[in-house]
Amino acid sequence: MEGHHLILGTVRDFLTGAELELTHDEQNRQAIARFLVSAKGFARDDITPRYQLEIRAGDKRAIVPVDFLVRAGQRIAMLIKYGPGSLVTRQRPALAAGRLVAGHQIPWVVVTNGEDAHILDGYSGKVVSKGLAQIPDKTVLARDTAFREADAIPSRRADMEARILYVYEVDGACPCDTTICRLNA
Repeated sequence: MEGHHLILGTVRDFLTGAELELTHDEQNRQAIARFLVSAKGFARDDITPRYQLEIRAGDKRAIVPVDFLVRAGQRIAMLIKYGPGSLVTRQRPALAAGRLVAGHQIPWVVVTNGEDAHILDGYSGKVVSKGLAQIPDKTVLARDTAFREADAIPSRRADMEARILYVYEVDGACPCDTTICRLNA
């Protein structure tokens, strides 16, 4: 089944130089990438776009895309999940991804629709600020990761987080969403 996004052509990815299909969502992702580099001080190499997170929820498996992983030194310090519309409904699955993507808690989790952002403390899950301008910059991430331990996520907790992410991102996905990949167990 084909996706439901209007293809506007192609675009050269700001971070990697890869050629991508240009959609309204991709326009927003490219703007976020430029913002992280130009306004927040990150190098392009600090940011991993389109990370494919493989999850297992019981006997179900899937690959769920994470829009951006941002590093402070060698450690992933921020996860950014883009999606159009409401940000509140994107908070819980983004927190779950932040607990699965690195095997330890990601300190900062951001959900954005390209116009607004909710910045969450990855440890508490609480919204600590709102607005694109409030996304932590490179200096803040470096300082915060230096003082926070990278404690491993216990396997039982990781299992629960994978189930939450699966329900939101896979079971709750539109049938024509081509960014989610359901895998055979």
